[in-house]
Amino acid sequence: MSFIITTPLYYVNDKPHLGSIYTTLICDSIARFKRLSGENVIFITGVDEHGLKIQRTASNKGVDPQLHCDEISNIFLQSWKDWDITYNKFVRTTSKTHEYFVNEFYRRVKKSDDIYMGVQKGWYCVGCEEFKDNPDNSPTYKCPIHKKNLEWKNEENLFFKLSKYQSQIEDLISQPSFIQPKERRNEIINFVSKGLNDFSISRTNVSWGISVPDIENHTFYVWFDALLGYVSATSLDDKDTSLQESIKNGWPADIHLIGKDILRFHAVYWPAMLLSAGMEMPKKVFGHGFLTREGQKMGKSLGNVLDPNLLLSKYGKEAVRWYLLKDITLGSDGDFQNKRFVDIINNDLANTIGNLLNRTSSMSRKWFENRVPNNENLNKDNTLELHSNETVANYKKHFNSYELDLAANNILNLAINTNLYLNEKQPWILIKDEENRSLVSTIIYNVLESTRIIGLLLLPLLPDLSSKIDHQLGSLYDDKKSWNEQLNWGKLKPKSILPVPNPIIDKLEYE
Repeated sequence: MSFIITTPLYYVNDKPHLGSIYTTLICDSIARFKRLSGENVIFITGVDEHGLKIQRTASNKGVDPQLHCDEISNIFLQSWKDWDITYNKFVRTTSKTHEYFVNEFYRRVKKSDDIYMGVQKGWYCVGCEEFKDNPDNSPTYKCPIHKKNLEWKNEENLFFKLSKYQSQIEDLISQPSFIQPKERRNEIINFVSKGLNDFSISRTNVSWGISVPDIENHTFYVWFDALLGYVSATSLDDKDTSLQESIKNGWPADIHLIGKDILRFHAVYWPAMLLSAGMEMPKKVFGHGFLTREGQKMGKSLGNVLDPNLLLSKYGKEAVRWYLLKDITLGSDGDFQNKRFVDIINNDLANTIGNLLNRTSSMSRKWFENRVPNNENLNKDNTLELHSNETVANYKKHFNSYELDLAANNILNLAINTNLYLNEKQPWILIKDEENRSLVSTIIYNVLESTRIIGLLLLPLLPDLSSKIDHQLGSLYDDKKSWNEQLNWGKLKPKSILPVPNPIIDKLEYE
């Protein structure tokens, strides 16, 4: 069996923004953790390339829609490379393979007698690609998300019988594990309790989309098309591109990680569509919060949009990863504050972890011939061993519950306790008396061993920083051996050479 995790399929109306990076970094860290834990991971990401918004964006640029999609999709691919995203599948909804899946899925749903022709009237947000409630039925009413006027639609569409699956969706969303966090689940329960309405799955005024078989001038509604990307991705490189083959390859998804604004599509529409097609539903849908900047919503009109490329070039991916993953509780909204960002990176990474490693390594090199000292285990000093074992257990529990901020804080707390241990033991004073040499040897070994485990625990969150820590301890990590096994206490080799220490991360400056 495979562990399948997905980002949303990002809309290619523009290049990746900080919210896209945030979602993808979370998935990347979870995927890394699961691989290290020994699971076979399929990490799916990609782009949603159809719909009216794309059609208009390309038209405004004066280019063919496919050229526009190629350009933006390549930017996403380059961005994921720059951020070192370890995805397994990158799906594009303009691919022929994906189109084949959409058509086969449509045939299955049609065979279930869940599709009929009707008329769709209502107010439509092109930005959301969704019909919206307009309480005053006013042409000047704006989408609460995109702040743009809604457009009135009155056209013949194909409809999907969502209402048919009312009771099954109610049963599904009542399961505490299906939608997280709890407040998101309550929102969906409230929405479904009002009664599910059938929704249109085709458009007649959108040429940029997958054509509906045997029905002239109809293209599939962008969401009916895009959601299938999660399934088509599991067979993108296979000769047999059937839905059945995707099921063999590990479907259903273990977790869809998405922004809370598209929760309804993933937690209600998508499961009902899968039920209709006779396929299993995803095991979990997790709706994370939005990012703001200095307490304000980010927007081009406000001029406060944070360019992820600028953050990357200025601070490096490890600093940004740590701030976004450690300082924001997954599921809650997060605020990017520059002073807090600088303080956290300097305090957590440069001082608490980096300085601990550098000064202990320097002491060990000075007193023990540039090597790791022996562990004499005098008086059975296992304080740090107990801290380490407890940290590893809690860290794994939090990571498996997608509580990445708590897992990151587990690592930080181990580093804080290790610093306290070092300061309490004061080996720089003890070493002045030759009789204390064995005791100092044990103290330094324990601190270095604790730092080794800190480095291993950082591997899913900060892979580059983890590698730097490992290098400074003599390059002990073996990716051919079990990561879990290497987290056991006592794997640091006495007498092994310690390289000359260097700062593992530069301190940031205030602006």
